[in-house]
Amino acid sequence: MADAPRNFDIPEAVAAPKRRWSLSLVWLIPIVAVAVGGWLAVKAIQERGPTITITFKTAEGLEAGKTKIKYKNVDVGEVKHIALNADRSGVVATVELVKQATSYLVEDTSFYVVSAHIAAGGVSGLGTLFSGSYIGVGIGKSTKSRREFTGLDVAPVIAADLRGRQFVLRSDDPGSLERGSPVFFRRVRVGQVVAQALDQDGKGVTSKIFVETPYDQYVTTDTRFWQASGIDVTLDSAGIKIDTQSLSSIVLGGIAFQAPPDAPVAPAAEADTVFRLSSNRALAMKRPDREVALFTLYFKDSLRGLAPGAPVDLRGINVGEVKSIEVEYDPAGKVFRFPVEIALYPERLRARQKGGPKRLIKQGDVQGERALFDALVEHGLRAQLKTGNLLTGQLFVALDFFPDAPKAKADWTKTPPALPTTGGSLGDIQASLASIMKKLDTVPFEQISVDLRQALQTLTVTLESTERLVKRLDSETAPAVRAVLEDSRRTLAAAERVLASGSPLQQDVREALRELARAAQALRVLADYIERHPETIIRGKKEDER
Repeated sequence: MADAPRNFDIPEAVAAPKRRWSLSLVWLIPIVAVAVGGWLAVKAIQERGPTITITFKTAEGLEAGKTKIKYKNVDVGEVKHIALNADRSGVVATVELVKQATSYLVEDTSFYVVSAHIAAGGVSGLGTLFSGSYIGVGIGKSTKSRREFTGLDVAPVIAADLRGRQFVLRSDDPGSLERGSPVFFRRVRVGQVVAQALDQDGKGVTSKIFVETPYDQYVTTDTRFWQASGIDVTLDSAGIKIDTQSLSSIVLGGIAFQAPPDAPVAPAAEADTVFRLSSNRALAMKRPDREVALFTLYFKDSLRGLAPGAPVDLRGINVGEVKSIEVEYDPAGKVFRFPVEIALYPERLRARQKGGPKRLIKQGDVQGERALFDALVEHGLRAQLKTGNLLTGQLFVALDFFPDAPKAKADWTKTPPALPTTGGSLGDIQASLASIMKKLDTVPFEQISVDLRQALQTLTVTLESTERLVKRLDSETAPAVRAVLEDSRRTLAAAERVLASGSPLQQDVREALRELARAAQALRVLADYIERHPETIIRGKKEDER
């Protein structure tokens, strides 16, 4: 039989009350660390700037995690990633900017890579040789936000916040100008060329210049621009002219501008106003001619030295210029003729007219114009070629009045009408020289040379005879002459001895002179007595007077 269960003294379980949960000091540190980390994460997220993308043609000079974004040399971001774009035509740089740069991201903001660069404007970006290239920022003025940008190929010449105005210049040939070339006003540098582009038709070049404040106020609607590149040497009928703006313009080229000295004050030009860029100052300052009268001239003189652009003057006043020189064949005379087309500008004469500009004829009055020129030609108006510069041999056309010139008329049947001409001074000189040469040809130089040779032979014979005569005189006559001279010398010495003050002859002469004096005294006494007693001549001297 199984043993019965034993009774043990088992303690009775007592229910204990549930204890409240308490935080251990061990967990305090990680909790604080998590709180600080979370706060830092939130702060970092709040202070994190925008992320943008910039497309460049190449990644030259860029490096992810190193290349900085700078505005006025202050870091405002960093390149985080660089990758090729979808069509592999360029690279896309992902850039993270600081929060303060959010306001910079507008439509006209520009980005460009800054590296060491040498251009006409000078040397820039030398600091990048040591620190590496960086991306510069040009903050725009638009109000529309943007996050995707296309980087510029080159850094802009003018800072976006620099005050001033841009202007547009058009020219056929910009010469040595390039981006960065200086702009001068009265030889003071006031701006520079910011861009150049070939016109769409390929017939010219458009340049954009920037003039800084306050100098932009001097660009008016009447301002003239011209190339100041290098040394401007003008060699024409007026002589040699040398002009330059500064030493830098000689090397780098440049643009100068100024209003005509005698022009009234004009209003300031608006930004992006289009101006014409002349090749030199003379062309830029030339008065614009609105009225043009074209004529044709036929000269018999040589046209060597005459070129298009040569002046046409009326007694020293420039009234036009030569437009072209052509060639035409005259079938009637079977000769070539060379018509010179000139342009006359009536406004130039009216500008110098005393009492203000007045019209001799109404504008558009063709019959009046013909009548005026017919009257001038009737009074001797002729065109003549003259030498403007003896050094260069350049010619110009001079209009003057020649009352003794043969009668002529203007030919209005030609287009343009033909004015009569007269021989130039150079042609007269050539004709005179030809006449002199003809006269010289008639001179019998051979006979003269024969006669001269005979005369020289005769002269030689005469000189030889003279030489022989001189030798004979020297051998025969000279000794006798010397003897005569010796005798003369002895005679003079004897005369000198005789005439000496202590010689006997001198004493005898003095004694004789004293006796003559006493005799003259006695005769004077006798003459006085006879004058008192004339009877003594007959009776003799009285006894008592003896």
